[in-house]
Amino acid sequence: MKSKFLLALIATTLAAGTAVAQVKVEDAIKFRQSGYGFMAWNMGRIKMNVEGGQYNKEEVVKAANAIQAIANSGMGALYVPGSDKGKGWEETRAKPAIFTDKEKVGKVAMAFNKEANEMAKIAATGDAAAVGAQLGKLGDTCKGCHDDFKAKK
Repeated sequence: MKSKFLLALIATTLAAGTAVAQVKVEDAIKFRQSGYGFMAWNMGRIKMNVEGGQYNKEEVVKAANAIQAIANSGMGALYVPGSDKGKGWEETRAKPAIFTDKEKVGKVAMAFNKEANEMAKIAATGDAAAVGAQLGKLGDTCKGCHDDFKAKK
């Protein structure tokens, strides 16, 4: 039974890897842009609750969980060869270094995932001040990636 499960898991993983490899460059860029835009919208939702005077724990939890899900979804696989140039919803602004500086990209991505996971945990507590502090940490990881790997408009 275990071996059948393991074989199924391996087959699913290989199929998923193949599916990502077959993504058109334009689609990879669109998917990246959509994921980052969705996370930005949810960070805005959290910020509005923290700074807006009326904190809604349920809304913050939803937004934090959405960010966590996208952060842990494996978006790095969308940086396919050739997607350093081209258009998704708009022209990509990914700098060449995101495709070549694997070590730094890995560190930045791990920091973002860590802070996104922490945001989801803290949001669940309902502590608005702690959420606000964590939003700052999470935002700093976004800025760190933007500074090094995203061209300005």
